[in-house]
Amino acid sequence: MDPSVIEQRILQAMPEADVHVESDDNVHYLARIVSDEFAGLNRIQRHRRIHAALGPALGQEIHALSLDLKTPDEAAA
Repeated sequence: MDPSVIEQRILQAMPEADVHVESDDNVHYLARIVSDEFAGLNRIQRHRRIHAALGPALGQEIHALSLDLKTPDEAAA
């Protein structure tokens, strides 16, 4: 799956987010996402938010996904 497809799926669920997805092989991905929606959420809750946005593609077209999830304040620090 092309990284831009993953970016679009995340942006559909979180339209205001700043989303960047990288992959060298279109199977293993690194997603860096900055969003106000992460405020007040712990790490697991943030990950669940992204997993829900990607749905069944996780474990099928997406073999491995590393997530770097921050609020704007955390990203600026």
